[in-house]
Amino acid sequence: MSSNSIKIFAGSSHVELTKLVAKQIGIDLSKVVVLKYSNQETSVTIGESVRDEDVFIIQSGCGEINDNLMELLIMINACKTASARRITAVIPCFPYARQDKKDKSRAPISAKLVANMITVAGANHVITIDLHASQIQGFFNVPVDNLFCEPSMLKYIKTHVPEWKNGVIVSPDAGGAKRATSIADHLNLDFALIHKERKKANEVSRMVLVGDVNRKVAIVVDDMADTCGTLALAAKTLKERGATKVYAIVAHGILSGKAIDVINGSDLEKLVVTNSIPHEDKKAICSKLDTIDISPTLAEAIRRTHNGESVSFLFSHAPE
Repeated sequence: MSSNSIKIFAGSSHVELTKLVAKQIGIDLSKVVVLKYSNQETSVTIGESVRDEDVFIIQSGCGEINDNLMELLIMINACKTASARRITAVIPCFPYARQDKKDKSRAPISAKLVANMITVAGANHVITIDLHASQIQGFFNVPVDNLFCEPSMLKYIKTHVPEWKNGVIVSPDAGGAKRATSIADHLNLDFALIHKERKKANEVSRMVLVGDVNRKVAIVVDDMADTCGTLALAAKTLKERGATKVYAIVAHGILSGKAIDVINGSDLEKLVVTNSIPHEDKKAICSKLDTIDISPTLAEAIRRTHNGESVSFLFSHAPE
């Protein structure tokens, strides 16, 4: 691959992942200096020419989420005004993805606003992973590649869950049923669903299990683990219904608030998350956390995009 016409810039939200991606592709990261003035304004200086180049900016929606989003927009715009040929925003975890519909009157559709901002800033293409709802792709007027963690999850289950053949795939809510049934079909396993009743946001009052998990290994599959209250309650419910072990495999480990304490005190055997969001510091204080590396998937998506090849291969295969 001609590496002189591809530039990868690291946003400050997840530099480690960007380094892994660049290493997979076999190029160095391009130079960029991101500073904050004392009044908290973000300043971006692109340190090398991007004229007529294929630019990829990797920035995840995590940490100081609004600062990181603003930084992404400014980096996109800096490359646009410096005459980059094509600018691809690589956003492993899409910010505001949960605010994707009017679920009550006068609620904003913030994911649409973020999509507009990214487009107006000058992005020609977006690569993201496991969107909370795949319809978010329709908020953009530019192409969006929504890659899936599913192939990597399948690989993990087959290699790291010892008794997976005596397993049952569990979705912790109705919204994730499609994801869970797809994984269950691939592994030829049964499927169960947990119906959760919420009194208010981020707080589950009770859970009802639909399906049989007795004397089986329950593998809970979801797209994000935030405060982990749902996962802990799901694990408790599954254990009460006779599951021998409970594993949770989640695309985005946001792990905010008291999440680590909740996991440590839960019935979960392991919580497996991808490195779409940095969590090395949390792994140090939580032995139950395990990581799936998604840098090969991102690197292959970038390589294929740059070479004008099809990305659909990645929907069903996990690159080495």
